Amino acid sequence: MHQKRYSRRMALRGMGAVLCAGMASGPAARAAQYTDTPESEATVPSLRRIPAWYYQHFDADFSLDVPEEGFGGWKQEPLEFSLDHTALVVMHAWDGGTREEYPGWWRCVPYLARSEVILRDVFPPLLAAARASGLSVFHVVGGGDYYKDLPGYRHAVALAGDAPPALEQIPRDDARRRLDAFRSAKVFVGAHNAEDVRRGFARLDFAAEARPADGEGIAENSPQLFALCRERGINHLVYCGFAVNWCLLLSPGGMAEMHGRGMMCSVLRQAVTAVENRESARQEWCKELALWRVALAFGFVFDVADFLTALRAEASFGKTRTDTDGGGQSIVAGLILEHEVVENEQPFEPDHQEGAEVAASHLAQP
Repeated sequence: MHQKRYSRRMALRGMGAVLCAGMASGPAARAAQYTDTPESEATVPSLRRIPAWYYQHFDADFSLDVPEEGFGGWKQEPLEFSLDHTALVVMHAWDGGTREEYPGWWRCVPYLARSEVILRDVFPPLLAAARASGLSVFHVVGGGDYYKDLPGYRHAVALAGDAPPALEQIPRDDARRRLDAFRSAKVFVGAHNAEDVRRGFARLDFAAEARPADGEGIAENSPQLFALCRERGINHLVYCGFAVNWCLLLSPGGMAEMHGRGMMCSVLRQAVTAVENRESARQEWCKELALWRVALAFGFVFDVADFLTALRAEASFGKTRTDTDGGGQSIVAGLILEHEVVENEQPFEPDHQEGAEVAASHLAQP
């Protein structure tokens, strides 16, 4: 007996009828569209050409003072991606409260200010387009219990089974405990900020703009995320969320773990920010280095505007199919036209200093 596979095109073809029957949201419609038909017998996978940034990490030129300056560097090329086998991953898109509520948390995690801008300006059109197109959307969570009553999480737990055991920890002696205390007080988070950080995590929740919709999987670790991917035939994860050089890379369900399970892991440039330091923050160099690391080790870097273009084309295809099949008037195209994203027309270079107009639209420092 064939394992159930999710067919995006079958979902889109039937979406008009489902919506007219009273199911108001795209994800709810998609949740009903599972099929026993193996992929080889199902509709041809939905392929879209999307401009993708990659980094040409060769050839070093040893005639130069710095041989790495001979590398090809950042390049962009339209490549063909199967949206049937691709999922958008929203990771650690948290509501961090306000600076007035948790000043200590914001003092040691100031990227919260940049994440608020991204949540406000980038997430609504991105998620609307993904949901309208039928793209699988998964949420990677952690830091509390705010997600554990949601159906998407319970489904992931049922698929993955028992959580893996915690890693065995080496015992700490008194000297080691003193070093840990020193780092907590002097490196991160700072003794005077610790209480605000504790209070912030105690009420942690999804940001309003990133709250899961019905039918979207929710995973707190890589076995659960892998189980969701296996269920839907996903082999390429496109990440957005916070922060690209920290949680998205190394936390449970992040790129390093999922790459180890055979997944390609890419990122949306305007939908992430990074943990920056005093020396890097003005130009967001840590973000630029993280994007290079993703492009070199895990997958590709997409501009949100290019990704949206592909999703809108897919949603338009779904509308055409539902109209042709007599399934009723589809509203999928209208769902993604409610939001617009300012396109970043500047070239993507590692030494690119983002102008004030781009910072104001997506990635501004407060």
